[in-house]
Amino acid sequence: MPPSGSSHASPAPAGDPIRVMIAKVGLDGHDRGAKVVARSLRDAGMDVVYTGLHRTPEEVVAAAVQEDVDVLGVSLLSGAHLTLIPRVVELMREAHAGDMLLVVGGVIPDEDVPVLTAMGAADVILQDTPPEAVARRVRELVAARQPR
Repeated sequence: MPPSGSSHASPAPAGDPIRVMIAKVGLDGHDRGAKVVARSLRDAGMDVVYTGLHRTPEEVVAAAVQEDVDVLGVSLLSGAHLTLIPRVVELMREAHAGDMLLVVGGVIPDEDVPVLTAMGAADVILQDTPPEAVARRVRELVAARQPR
């Protein structure tokens, strides 16, 4: 369930590319997987912004709002997801970015998936998910969010 309350722009009209930010929050020093996902989403026709390594939750949410993304994808490998994601969700709420979808990916233990979705993640994508499946899932999430 994404954060509630929104001044974030309405979803892109049908036909406009989905805008996605892939972010590396915290001290992760490895971003190959995030870059592979970013490239796959771009190849699937999405507009993708990649933040680079070692970003704070504040930097990432501010950039996501500035870039007016539909989806904020946070990649975490460090095991700090239960510490960092609540802060990202809090900042999204403060920014009134309630219609921006938060997707968490990376090395996430199975037992933490429902915890992250309860915190506000629209979905949790695990490390072994093929990039094409990630693109398909992002499209599904955005389509489900848009008014019918």
